[in-house]
Amino acid sequence: QVQLVESGGGLVQAGGSLRLSCAASVRTFVNVVMGWFRQAPGKESEFVARIFWSGGSTAFADSVKGRFTISRDKAKNTVDLQMNSLKPEDTAVYYCAASYYDSRRNLYSQGAYDYWGQGTQVTVSS
Repeated sequence: QVQLVESGGGLVQAGGSLRLSCAASVRTFVNVVMGWFRQAPGKESEFVARIFWSGGSTAFADSVKGRFTISRDKAKNTVDLQMNSLKPEDTAVYYCAASYYDSRRNLYSQGAYDYWGQGTQVTVSS
């Protein structure tokens, strides 16, 4: 069983920064890939970033490249999303997701992930 708990959301002005953290309870991290998605009101869920737990390989949505970074802390079993230069359009509920890697799955799609956190609200004011 995998449990994910997000923290770190909040209200920030445009241009500011926030750091989201996802605490993962996983029996084994072998072949685990973890991602962040977001969903704004009235919009579909959107891929933000992902990281392979073992090798640390990362990928980002074009909309956040150069502004967001994703990292994992093996000692704390957390995956963090550092968000800089935030824009009002980054406002959304952010969800942490995890799955055991399957090459047949598209890791940019929420369907590739089997486990989800409860979400944390990020609001960027203009």
